[in-house]
Amino acid sequence: TDCVKNKFSMLSFILTGLAISRICLIWLIIINGFMQLFSPDTYSSGKLIEYISYMWAIINQSSIWFATSLNIFYFLKIANFSHYVFLWLKSRINRILLLLVGSLLISWLLTFPQLVKIFNDHKMKTRNTTCPFKTVKSEYFIHQVLLNLGVIFFFILSLITCFLLIISLWRHNRQMQSNATGFRDPSTEAHVKAMKVLISFIILFILYFIGFAILMSYFAAPENKLLVIFGMITTTIYPWGHSFILILG
Repeated sequence: TDCVKNKFSMLSFILTGLAISRICLIWLIIINGFMQLFSPDTYSSGKLIEYISYMWAIINQSSIWFATSLNIFYFLKIANFSHYVFLWLKSRINRILLLLVGSLLISWLLTFPQLVKIFNDHKMKTRNTTCPFKTVKSEYFIHQVLLNLGVIFFFILSLITCFLLIISLWRHNRQMQSNATGFRDPSTEAHVKAMKVLISFIILFILYFIGFAILMSYFAAPENKLLVIFGMITTTIYPWGHSFILILG
């Protein structure tokens, strides 16, 4: 609606991109989970797992990038520091977010060659086997860590912004105490709301990684259907839960 009214802003762009990427991520998690449950042979062989992996890389990293950008946006708009570096960043918030776009592109550039290498190696090593993704489990998990380096970078950025926002709130409350003006001023309210969003993101994102690890363990125990169901539910808690918190907040 803002875009139609020619009121486009960086926040509108972040929220719109976050919503679209979250919808796509939820559908991809559901489709991936049902394929693992009801058609494991088709899932483990052929091109399907490759297509899902490429889509997962794009959608997953985009979703986390938009969430990280939102966290940084909250931090720069709400936090109160007098350091010249923070003031410089705050005055160039749109440029900072554009630089983050570059980090997302770099993350994709690092991920896709790694994905191509993984699938080519699996094809070469398991050409005469029927289950190519069950013979190199240790390598598969190592590759998953390498594939998520960009995601880990975005998560660390969110941790840093959350930590700095807590420091800003603590300093603001101490200043309010010394001035005897109370705690429920607009700045404090803004700090508290932003902290709720950031902390909920971190907690839910940790759950998301746990669920993702459970889904990846499917390759170690493909016969365990309950494991796949539990992993799918745990993974979807993050995009659903964080979106509801943003809406309600």
